[in-house]
Amino acid sequence: RSELPENLKALLRPMSMMTPDISLIIEIMLFSEGFTTAKVLAKKMTTLYAMCVQQLSKQDHYDYGLRSVRSVLNSAGALKRADPDNAEDVILLRSIRDMNVPKFVSQDMPLFNALASDLFPSTEVPAIDYGALQQAIEAELELAGLQKHPQTIRKAIETYESKLTRHGNMLVG
Repeated sequence: RSELPENLKALLRPMSMMTPDISLIIEIMLFSEGFTTAKVLAKKMTTLYAMCVQQLSKQDHYDYGLRSVRSVLNSAGALKRADPDNAEDVILLRSIRDMNVPKFVSQDMPLFNALASDLFPSTEVPAIDYGALQQAIEAELELAGLQKHPQTIRKAIETYESKLTRHGNMLVG
């Protein structure tokens, strides 16, 4: 950055800016989505994102800012409305995983799973049954003469989930 010339500085008013309190924003959004344990969950999510920024590899497509937080919380709210009796920590962890895991490179997955299990120690996210979708993926792989490798099927399902929750998607590699 370069300093503004004095003649331009004279035309502009000084202003100060501050970093938003992400934890408070998360807490308020969780409360507005109907979560009763929003304060505890907000602290866990803030800590998880801070640890991800510090410990995961630096990739251009990783986003832990307010935009990402908002999409995770909107997804968690939709899951909460769909199944209000489910445990709130399970809902939030599932939403965090659904929104972030498809973006992670394979080297970061074990570390992310360790961080998530440290912050949500007794929380086990149940596996989702993709019955018809999984059968269709396997049928198309077989039709194309390709192997039905579990990782290929998982990535196809992650792509499907990403298309449901995002406006734009980009496949790299």
